[in-house]
Amino acid sequence: MDRRDFLKGLGAGAVATAALAAGCKNPNATQAEGFELGEVPTDKMTYRTGTHGERVSLLGYGCMRLPVVQDSDLPEQERDLDQEQINRLTDYAMAHGVNLYDTAPRYCRARSEKAMGIALSRHPRSSYLIDTKMSNMSAETATREGSIEMFHQSLERLQTDYLDFYMLHCVGLPMRGKDGARMDAMSAFKARFEENGILEWLMEQREKGVIRNLGFSYHGDVNVFDYALSLHGKVHWDQVLIQHNYVNWRHAASLSEDGNGDANSEYLYNQLAERDIPVFVMEPLLGGRLASLPKFATDELKALAPEKSLASWSFRFSGNQPRVLTVLSGMTYMEHLQDNIRTYSPHVPLTPDEEAMLLDIANRYADFPMVPCTSCQYCMPCPYGVDIPGIFAHYNKGINDGLLAMDDADEGEERRTYRRLRRNYLIGYDRAVGLEHQADHCIGCGKCLEDCPQSINIPQQLARIEKLKGKN
Repeated sequence: MDRRDFLKGLGAGAVATAALAAGCKNPNATQAEGFELGEVPTDKMTYRTGTHGERVSLLGYGCMRLPVVQDSDLPEQERDLDQEQINRLTDYAMAHGVNLYDTAPRYCRARSEKAMGIALSRHPRSSYLIDTKMSNMSAETATREGSIEMFHQSLERLQTDYLDFYMLHCVGLPMRGKDGARMDAMSAFKARFEENGILEWLMEQREKGVIRNLGFSYHGDVNVFDYALSLHGKVHWDQVLIQHNYVNWRHAASLSEDGNGDANSEYLYNQLAERDIPVFVMEPLLGGRLASLPKFATDELKALAPEKSLASWSFRFSGNQPRVLTVLSGMTYMEHLQDNIRTYSPHVPLTPDEEAMLLDIANRYADFPMVPCTSCQYCMPCPYGVDIPGIFAHYNKGINDGLLAMDDADEGEERRTYRRLRRNYLIGYDRAVGLEHQADHCIGCGKCLEDCPQSINIPQQLARIEKLKGKN
Protein backbone atom coordinates (compact mmCIF):
# COMPACT_ATOMS: atom_id res chain seq x y z
CA MET A 1 0.00 0.00 0.00
CA ASP A 2 1.58 3.29 -1.06
CA ARG A 3 1.45 6.53 0.93
CA ARG A 4 -1.39 8.10 -1.07
CA ASP A 5 -3.63 5.03 -0.74
CA PHE A 6 -2.69 4.78 2.91
CA LEU A 7 -3.83 8.34 3.63
CA LYS A 8 -7.00 8.05 1.55
CA GLY A 9 -7.87 4.84 3.35
CA LEU A 10 -7.90 6.52 6.73
CA GLY A 11 -11.34 8.04 6.38
CA ALA A 12 -13.47 8.82 9.36
CA GLY A 13 -12.24 5.77 11.24
CA ALA A 14 -8.78 7.18 11.80
CA VAL A 15 -10.14 10.52 12.99
CA ALA A 16 -12.53 8.76 15.35
CA THR A 17 -9.68 6.81 16.91
CA ALA A 18 -7.43 9.84 17.22
CA ALA A 19 -8.67 10.77 20.69
CA LEU A 20 -8.01 7.26 21.97
CA ALA A 21 -4.51 7.21 20.48
CA ALA A 22 -3.90 10.59 22.05
CA GLY A 23 -4.10 8.93 25.43
CA CYS A 24 -7.64 9.87 26.45
CA LYS A 25 -8.44 6.47 27.87
CA ASN A 26 -8.82 6.47 31.64
CA PRO A 27 -5.44 5.17 32.89
CA ASN A 28 -7.17 3.52 35.86
CA ALA A 29 -9.63 1.56 33.72
CA THR A 30 -9.73 -2.16 34.43
CA GLN A 31 -11.91 -3.17 31.50
CA ALA A 32 -10.87 -3.96 27.96
CA GLU A 33 -12.18 -2.12 24.95
CA GLY A 34 -13.98 -3.70 22.00
CA PHE A 35 -15.72 -6.49 23.91
CA GLU A 36 -19.44 -6.67 24.55
CA LEU A 37 -20.77 -8.38 27.63
CA GLY A 38 -23.22 -11.19 27.00
CA GLU A 39 -24.10 -14.70 28.05
CA VAL A 40 -21.05 -16.76 29.02
CA PRO A 41 -21.80 -20.50 29.04
CA THR A 42 -20.64 -22.52 32.03
CA ASP A 43 -21.01 -26.01 30.56
CA LYS A 44 -20.10 -25.87 26.87
CA MET A 45 -16.29 -25.55 26.93
CA THR A 46 -14.53 -27.59 24.24
CA TYR A 47 -12.05 -30.15 25.59
CA ARG A 48 -9.48 -32.21 23.78
CA THR A 49 -7.59 -35.27 24.92
CA GLY A 50 -3.94 -35.70 23.97
CA THR A 51 -2.00 -38.89 23.34
CA HIS A 52 -1.07 -38.84 27.03
CA GLY A 53 -4.73 -39.05 28.05
CA GLU A 54 -5.02 -35.61 29.65
CA ARG A 55 -8.37 -33.91 29.01
CA VAL A 56 -7.57 -30.25 28.50
CA SER A 57 -9.77 -27.22 27.90
CA LEU A 58 -9.17 -25.76 24.44
CA LEU A 59 -8.84 -22.37 26.14
CA GLY A 60 -5.83 -22.30 28.44
CA TYR A 61 -5.07 -19.45 30.83
CA GLY A 62 -1.70 -17.88 29.99
CA CYS A 63 -0.22 -16.21 33.06
CA MET A 64 2.42 -13.99 31.44
CA ARG A 65 0.25 -10.83 31.48
CA LEU A 66 -1.47 -10.88 34.86
CA PRO A 67 -3.31 -7.75 36.04
CA VAL A 68 -1.42 -5.18 38.08
CA VAL A 69 -2.66 -2.65 40.62
CA GLN A 70 -3.94 0.47 38.90
CA ASP A 71 -3.46 3.16 41.56
CA SER A 72 0.24 3.63 40.88
CA ASP A 73 2.41 6.11 39.01
CA LEU A 74 4.96 3.43 38.16
CA PRO A 75 5.23 2.04 34.62
CA GLU A 76 2.87 -0.90 34.25
CA GLN A 77 5.61 -3.55 34.22
CA GLU A 78 6.93 -2.29 37.59
CA ARG A 79 3.61 -2.34 39.43
CA ASP A 80 2.63 -5.00 41.96
CA LEU A 81 0.38 -7.79 40.75
CA ASP A 82 -3.27 -7.41 41.70
CA GLN A 83 -3.77 -10.65 43.63
CA GLU A 84 -7.44 -9.98 44.33
CA GLN A 85 -8.17 -9.56 40.62
CA ILE A 86 -6.03 -12.60 39.77
CA ASN A 87 -8.07 -14.67 42.22
CA ARG A 88 -11.30 -13.35 40.71
CA LEU A 89 -10.24 -14.15 37.16
CA THR A 90 -9.03 -17.62 38.16
CA ASP A 91 -12.28 -18.42 39.96
CA TYR A 92 -14.30 -17.27 36.96
CA ALA A 93 -12.20 -19.30 34.54
CA MET A 94 -12.54 -22.42 36.70
CA ALA A 95 -16.31 -21.97 36.94
CA HIS A 96 -16.57 -21.73 33.15
CA GLY A 97 -14.53 -24.79 32.26
CA VAL A 98 -10.94 -23.54 31.89
CA ASN A 99 -8.73 -26.17 33.52
CA LEU A 100 -5.18 -25.42 32.25
CA TYR A 101 -3.00 -22.62 33.71
CA ASP A 102 0.35 -21.85 32.07
CA THR A 103 3.13 -19.93 33.80
CA ALA A 104 6.94 -19.75 34.08
CA PRO A 105 9.56 -18.59 36.60
CA ARG A 106 10.34 -15.43 34.64
CA TYR A 107 6.77 -14.32 33.86
CA CYS A 108 5.67 -11.03 35.42
CA ARG A 109 9.22 -10.38 36.63
CA ALA A 110 9.35 -13.70 38.52
CA ARG A 111 6.02 -13.14 40.30
CA SER A 112 3.57 -15.14 38.18
CA GLU A 113 4.15 -18.58 39.70
CA LYS A 114 3.65 -17.35 43.26
CA ALA A 115 0.50 -15.41 42.34
CA MET A 116 -0.99 -18.40 40.53
CA GLY A 117 -0.03 -20.69 43.37
CA ILE A 118 -2.10 -18.51 45.69
CA ALA A 119 -5.04 -18.34 43.28
CA LEU A 120 -5.12 -22.02 42.30
CA SER A 121 -4.45 -23.52 45.75
CA ARG A 122 -7.90 -22.28 46.81
CA HIS A 123 -9.35 -25.00 44.56
CA PRO A 124 -9.04 -28.81 44.73
CA ARG A 125 -5.77 -29.86 43.06
CA SER A 126 -7.59 -32.38 40.88
CA SER A 127 -9.71 -29.60 39.32
CA TYR A 128 -6.91 -27.88 37.41
CA LEU A 129 -3.78 -28.59 35.37
CA ILE A 130 -0.53 -26.63 35.84
CA ASP A 131 2.03 -25.98 33.12
CA THR A 132 5.29 -24.25 33.98
CA LYS A 133 8.77 -24.14 32.50
CA MET A 134 12.50 -24.38 33.07
CA SER A 135 13.60 -20.80 32.36
CA ASN A 136 17.32 -21.49 32.86
CA MET A 137 18.40 -18.90 30.32
CA SER A 138 21.41 -17.42 32.11
CA ALA A 139 24.86 -18.82 32.83
CA GLU A 140 23.98 -19.05 36.55
CA THR A 141 20.68 -20.87 36.17
CA ALA A 142 21.84 -23.13 33.31
CA THR A 143 24.06 -25.14 35.64
CA ARG A 144 22.75 -28.47 36.89
CA GLU A 145 22.40 -27.11 40.42
CA GLY A 146 20.78 -23.88 39.28
CA SER A 147 18.29 -25.70 37.05
CA ILE A 148 17.29 -28.16 39.76
CA GLU A 149 16.88 -25.30 42.25
CA MET A 150 14.64 -23.50 39.75
CA PHE A 151 12.50 -26.61 39.36
CA HIS A 152 11.95 -26.98 43.10
CA GLN A 153 11.23 -23.26 43.45
CA SER A 154 8.45 -23.68 40.90
CA LEU A 155 6.88 -26.48 42.94
CA GLU A 156 7.08 -24.34 46.09
CA ARG A 157 5.67 -21.20 44.51
CA LEU A 158 2.83 -23.10 42.84
CA GLN A 159 2.05 -24.90 46.11
CA THR A 160 2.03 -28.34 44.52
CA ASP A 161 4.04 -31.55 44.67
CA TYR A 162 3.65 -32.40 40.97
CA LEU A 163 3.36 -30.61 37.64
CA ASP A 164 0.88 -31.71 35.00
CA PHE A 165 2.96 -30.22 32.17
CA TYR A 166 6.56 -29.02 32.20
CA MET A 167 8.45 -27.30 29.37
CA LEU A 168 12.01 -26.53 28.44
CA HIS A 169 11.56 -22.79 28.04
CA CYS A 170 12.42 -20.73 24.93
CA VAL A 171 14.16 -23.47 22.98
CA GLY A 172 15.85 -21.79 20.00
CA LEU A 173 17.17 -18.63 21.65
CA PRO A 174 20.86 -17.72 22.24
CA MET A 175 22.30 -16.90 25.65
CA ARG A 176 25.43 -15.56 27.33
CA GLY A 177 27.99 -18.01 28.70
CA LYS A 178 29.88 -17.68 31.98
CA ASP A 179 32.58 -15.67 30.24
CA GLY A 180 29.99 -13.23 28.89
CA ALA A 181 30.46 -14.42 25.33
CA ARG A 182 27.36 -14.95 23.21
CA MET A 183 26.38 -18.57 22.61
CA ASP A 184 24.37 -19.36 19.49
CA ALA A 185 20.95 -20.98 19.88
CA MET A 186 22.16 -24.55 19.32
CA SER A 187 25.03 -24.21 21.77
CA ALA A 188 22.66 -22.64 24.29
CA PHE A 189 20.23 -25.57 24.00
CA LYS A 190 22.98 -28.11 24.60
CA ALA A 191 24.43 -26.14 27.51
CA ARG A 192 21.03 -25.65 29.17
CA PHE A 193 19.69 -29.17 28.82
CA GLU A 194 22.20 -31.75 27.58
CA GLU A 195 25.73 -31.02 28.79
CA ASN A 196 24.52 -30.53 32.37
CA GLY A 197 22.41 -33.72 32.34
CA ILE A 198 19.18 -31.84 33.09
CA LEU A 199 17.17 -33.41 30.29
CA GLU A 200 17.81 -36.89 31.70
CA TRP A 201 17.05 -35.59 35.20
CA LEU A 202 13.69 -34.23 34.01
CA MET A 203 12.89 -37.55 32.37
CA GLU A 204 13.57 -39.19 35.74
CA GLN A 205 11.14 -36.76 37.40
CA ARG A 206 8.54 -37.80 34.84
CA GLU A 207 9.13 -41.45 35.71
CA LYS A 208 8.61 -40.56 39.39
CA GLY A 209 5.36 -38.71 38.61
CA VAL A 210 6.63 -35.32 39.77
CA ILE A 211 6.26 -34.30 36.14
CA ARG A 212 3.28 -35.84 34.36
CA ASN A 213 4.12 -34.59 30.84
CA LEU A 214 7.39 -33.16 29.47
CA GLY A 215 7.77 -30.87 26.48
CA PHE A 216 9.35 -27.64 25.27
CA SER A 217 8.38 -24.16 24.12
CA TYR A 218 9.92 -22.89 20.90
CA HIS A 219 11.13 -19.47 19.72
CA GLY A 220 13.83 -18.48 17.29
CA ASP A 221 16.21 -20.76 15.41
CA VAL A 222 14.25 -23.44 13.55
CA ASN A 223 17.37 -25.62 13.42
CA VAL A 224 17.10 -26.02 17.17
CA PHE A 225 13.40 -26.92 16.85
CA ASP A 226 14.35 -29.62 14.34
CA TYR A 227 17.15 -30.86 16.59
CA ALA A 228 14.85 -31.06 19.61
CA LEU A 229 12.36 -33.06 17.56
CA SER A 230 15.16 -35.43 16.53
CA LEU A 231 15.37 -36.37 20.23
CA HIS A 232 11.72 -37.49 20.27
CA GLY A 233 12.63 -41.17 20.08
CA LYS A 234 14.71 -40.76 23.24
CA VAL A 235 12.69 -38.20 25.19
CA HIS A 236 9.15 -38.82 23.91
CA TRP A 237 7.92 -35.25 24.01
CA ASP A 238 4.40 -35.08 25.46
CA GLN A 239 3.66 -31.58 24.14
CA VAL A 240 5.32 -28.66 22.34
CA LEU A 241 4.35 -25.00 22.63
CA ILE A 242 4.50 -22.90 19.44
CA GLN A 243 3.46 -19.40 18.41
CA HIS A 244 0.47 -19.90 16.11
CA ASN A 245 -2.17 -17.66 14.54
CA TYR A 246 -3.42 -16.89 11.05
CA VAL A 247 -0.55 -14.44 10.41
CA ASN A 248 2.20 -16.69 11.77
CA TRP A 249 0.83 -19.61 9.76
CA ARG A 250 2.73 -18.41 6.69
CA HIS A 251 4.36 -15.10 7.64
CA ALA A 252 6.27 -15.64 10.92
CA ALA A 253 9.70 -15.45 9.30
CA SER A 254 8.84 -12.46 7.13
CA LEU A 255 7.64 -10.48 10.17
CA SER A 256 11.13 -10.50 11.69
CA GLU A 257 13.53 -7.77 10.63
CA ASP A 258 16.20 -10.10 9.27
CA GLY A 259 13.97 -12.92 8.13
CA ASN A 260 15.39 -15.19 10.85
CA GLY A 261 12.50 -15.13 13.29
CA ASP A 262 10.34 -18.09 14.22
CA ALA A 263 9.56 -20.56 11.47
CA ASN A 264 6.06 -20.37 10.06
CA SER A 265 3.61 -22.19 12.30
CA GLU A 266 2.35 -24.21 9.32
CA TYR A 267 5.76 -25.93 9.26
CA LEU A 268 5.96 -26.29 13.04
CA TYR A 269 2.47 -27.70 13.34
CA ASN A 270 2.93 -30.20 10.52
CA GLN A 271 6.20 -31.47 11.98
CA LEU A 272 4.51 -32.06 15.33
CA ALA A 273 1.41 -33.61 13.76
CA GLU A 274 3.55 -36.10 11.83
CA ARG A 275 4.94 -37.30 15.17
CA ASP A 276 1.56 -37.19 16.88
CA ILE A 277 2.85 -34.71 19.48
CA PRO A 278 0.08 -32.59 21.06
CA VAL A 279 0.41 -28.89 20.21
CA PHE A 280 0.09 -26.07 22.72
CA VAL A 281 -0.48 -22.62 21.17
CA MET A 282 0.89 -19.30 22.42
CA GLU A 283 0.32 -15.80 21.02
CA PRO A 284 -2.99 -16.55 19.26
CA LEU A 285 -3.43 -12.76 18.99
CA LEU A 286 0.18 -11.98 18.05
CA GLY A 287 0.75 -10.00 21.23
CA GLY A 288 -2.74 -8.47 21.05
CA ARG A 289 -2.27 -7.06 17.54
CA LEU A 290 -4.92 -9.33 15.99
CA ALA A 291 -7.54 -7.98 18.40
CA SER A 292 -7.19 -4.50 16.86
CA LEU A 293 -6.78 -4.75 13.11
CA PRO A 294 -6.33 -2.21 10.30
CA LYS A 295 -9.53 -0.79 8.83
CA PHE A 296 -9.58 -3.04 5.76
CA ALA A 297 -9.51 -6.20 7.90
CA THR A 298 -11.94 -4.88 10.50
CA ASP A 299 -14.47 -3.98 7.81
CA GLU A 300 -14.29 -7.42 6.20
CA LEU A 301 -14.67 -9.37 9.46
CA LYS A 302 -17.40 -7.13 10.87
CA ALA A 303 -19.36 -7.36 7.63
CA LEU A 304 -19.36 -11.14 7.96
CA ALA A 305 -20.12 -11.33 11.71
CA PRO A 306 -20.79 -7.91 13.27
CA GLU A 307 -21.51 -9.42 16.68
CA LYS A 308 -18.16 -11.23 16.92
CA SER A 309 -14.96 -9.69 18.26
CA LEU A 310 -11.92 -9.49 16.02
CA ALA A 311 -10.08 -11.63 18.56
CA SER A 312 -12.58 -14.47 18.22
CA TRP A 313 -11.58 -15.00 14.58
CA SER A 314 -7.97 -15.57 15.53
CA PHE A 315 -8.91 -17.94 18.34
CA ARG A 316 -11.09 -19.94 15.97
CA PHE A 317 -8.17 -20.24 13.57
CA SER A 318 -5.68 -21.21 16.30
CA GLY A 319 -8.03 -23.93 17.53
CA ASN A 320 -8.94 -25.15 14.05
CA GLN A 321 -6.12 -27.69 13.64
CA PRO A 322 -7.02 -31.05 15.22
CA ARG A 323 -3.64 -31.66 16.95
CA VAL A 324 -3.94 -28.38 18.88
CA LEU A 325 -4.64 -29.41 22.45
CA THR A 326 -4.98 -25.97 24.02
CA VAL A 327 -4.70 -22.30 23.04
CA LEU A 328 -3.10 -20.14 25.72
CA SER A 329 -4.29 -16.58 26.18
CA GLY A 330 -2.97 -13.96 28.55
CA MET A 331 -6.33 -12.63 29.76
CA THR A 332 -5.69 -9.50 31.81
CA TYR A 333 -9.29 -8.28 31.80
CA MET A 334 -12.56 -10.04 32.54
CA GLU A 335 -13.83 -9.10 29.07
CA HIS A 336 -10.93 -10.97 27.48
CA LEU A 337 -11.75 -14.04 29.50
CA GLN A 338 -15.48 -13.91 28.79
CA ASP A 339 -15.03 -13.38 25.07
CA ASN A 340 -12.59 -16.28 24.78
CA ILE A 341 -14.84 -18.59 26.79
CA ARG A 342 -17.70 -17.78 24.43
CA THR A 343 -15.49 -18.51 21.42
CA TYR A 344 -14.62 -21.99 22.69
CA SER A 345 -17.98 -22.85 24.29
CA PRO A 346 -18.14 -24.65 21.97
CA HIS A 347 -15.46 -24.08 19.33
CA VAL A 348 -17.02 -23.68 15.87
CA PRO A 349 -14.57 -24.82 13.17
CA LEU A 350 -13.84 -22.37 10.38
CA THR A 351 -15.41 -23.02 7.02
CA PRO A 352 -13.00 -23.26 4.07
CA ASP A 353 -14.15 -19.82 2.91
CA GLU A 354 -13.58 -18.29 6.36
CA GLU A 355 -10.11 -19.78 6.58
CA ALA A 356 -9.25 -18.50 3.11
CA MET A 357 -10.46 -15.02 4.10
CA LEU A 358 -8.23 -14.96 7.20
CA LEU A 359 -5.20 -16.11 5.24
CA ASP A 360 -5.87 -13.40 2.65
CA ILE A 361 -6.05 -10.80 5.43
CA ALA A 362 -2.76 -12.18 6.76
CA ASN A 363 -1.12 -11.73 3.36
CA ARG A 364 -2.02 -8.04 3.35
CA TYR A 365 -1.41 -7.48 7.06
CA ALA A 366 2.15 -8.80 6.78
CA ASP A 367 3.00 -5.78 4.60
CA PHE A 368 2.18 -3.28 7.36
CA PRO A 369 5.39 -1.72 8.82
CA MET A 370 4.81 -2.83 12.40
CA VAL A 371 7.29 -3.90 15.07
CA PRO A 372 6.80 -7.65 15.75
CA CYS A 373 6.65 -7.19 19.52
CA THR A 374 4.32 -9.44 21.53
CA SER A 375 4.71 -7.50 24.82
CA CYS A 376 6.21 -10.54 26.53
CA GLN A 377 8.26 -8.19 28.78
CA TYR A 378 11.39 -10.37 28.50
CA CYS A 379 13.39 -7.25 27.60
CA MET A 380 12.40 -5.52 30.82
CA PRO A 381 13.43 -3.86 32.96
CA CYS A 382 15.61 -1.63 30.82
CA PRO A 383 18.58 -0.35 32.85
CA TYR A 384 17.91 3.14 31.47
CA GLY A 385 14.18 3.13 32.19
CA VAL A 386 12.94 2.79 28.60
CA ASP A 387 9.43 1.30 28.41
CA ILE A 388 10.24 -0.86 25.38
CA PRO A 389 6.94 -2.81 25.12
CA GLY A 390 4.90 0.33 25.80
CA ILE A 391 6.65 2.28 23.04
CA PHE A 392 6.21 -0.52 20.51
CA ALA A 393 2.56 -1.03 21.48
CA HIS A 394 1.77 2.66 20.97
CA TYR A 395 3.63 2.76 17.66
CA ASN A 396 1.86 -0.37 16.39
CA LYS A 397 -1.49 1.06 17.41
CA GLY A 398 -0.67 4.21 15.47
CA ILE A 399 0.00 2.10 12.37
CA ASN A 400 -3.13 -0.01 12.91
CA ASP A 401 -5.39 2.98 13.44
CA GLY A 402 -3.97 4.91 10.50
CA LEU A 403 -2.44 7.68 12.60
CA LEU A 404 1.00 7.37 11.03
CA ALA A 405 2.23 7.75 7.47
CA MET A 406 5.77 6.64 6.88
CA ASP A 407 6.57 9.55 4.52
CA ASP A 408 5.60 13.20 4.42
CA ALA A 409 2.53 13.76 2.29
CA ASP A 410 2.35 16.27 -0.57
CA GLU A 411 1.16 19.81 0.03
CA GLY A 412 -2.54 20.37 0.44
CA GLU A 413 -5.23 18.40 2.24
CA GLU A 414 -3.16 15.21 2.40
CA ARG A 415 -0.35 17.01 4.19
CA ARG A 416 -2.75 18.65 6.63
CA THR A 417 -4.30 15.25 7.34
CA TYR A 418 -0.88 13.72 7.83
CA ARG A 419 0.19 16.44 10.26
CA ARG A 420 -3.05 16.26 12.26
CA LEU A 421 -2.92 12.51 12.67
CA ARG A 422 0.78 12.45 13.50
CA ARG A 423 0.21 15.18 16.12
CA ASN A 424 -2.48 13.01 17.73
CA TYR A 425 -0.05 10.10 17.72
CA LEU A 426 2.66 12.17 19.46
CA ILE A 427 0.22 13.54 22.06
CA GLY A 428 -0.80 9.98 22.81
CA TYR A 429 2.85 8.94 23.00
CA ASP A 430 3.53 11.44 25.78
CA ARG A 431 0.48 10.23 27.70
CA ALA A 432 0.91 6.50 27.12
CA VAL A 433 4.68 6.49 27.74
CA GLY A 434 6.00 9.04 30.23
CA LEU A 435 8.77 11.36 29.08
CA GLU A 436 11.32 9.63 31.30
CA HIS A 437 10.56 6.25 29.67
CA GLN A 438 10.60 7.20 25.98
CA ALA A 439 12.89 6.03 23.20
CA ASP A 440 15.32 8.95 23.49
CA HIS A 441 16.65 7.40 26.72
CA CYS A 442 17.98 4.34 24.87
CA ILE A 443 21.79 4.38 24.64
CA GLY A 444 22.01 1.26 22.48
CA CYS A 445 23.64 -0.92 25.16
CA GLY A 446 22.05 -4.02 23.62
CA LYS A 447 21.08 -5.72 26.90
CA CYS A 448 17.54 -6.20 25.58
CA LEU A 449 18.72 -8.03 22.45
CA GLU A 450 19.68 -11.15 24.37
CA ASP A 451 16.19 -11.74 25.71
CA CYS A 452 13.89 -10.91 22.79
CA PRO A 453 12.21 -14.10 21.52
CA GLN A 454 11.12 -12.27 18.36
CA SER A 455 14.73 -11.35 17.38
CA ILE A 456 13.84 -7.64 17.17
CA ASN A 457 16.71 -5.18 16.81
CA ILE A 458 15.28 -3.16 19.68
CA PRO A 459 17.76 -0.23 19.74
CA GLN A 460 17.37 0.21 15.99
CA GLN A 461 13.59 0.22 16.19
CA LEU A 462 13.60 2.64 19.12
CA ALA A 463 15.84 5.02 17.16
CA ARG A 464 13.50 4.83 14.17
CA ILE A 465 10.45 5.59 16.33
CA GLU A 466 12.26 8.46 18.04
CA LYS A 467 12.88 10.08 14.65
CA LEU A 468 9.12 10.48 14.20
CA LYS A 469 9.23 13.31 16.71
CA GLY A 470 11.36 15.39 14.38
CA LYS A 471 9.29 14.98 11.25
CA ASN A 472 7.21 17.97 10.12
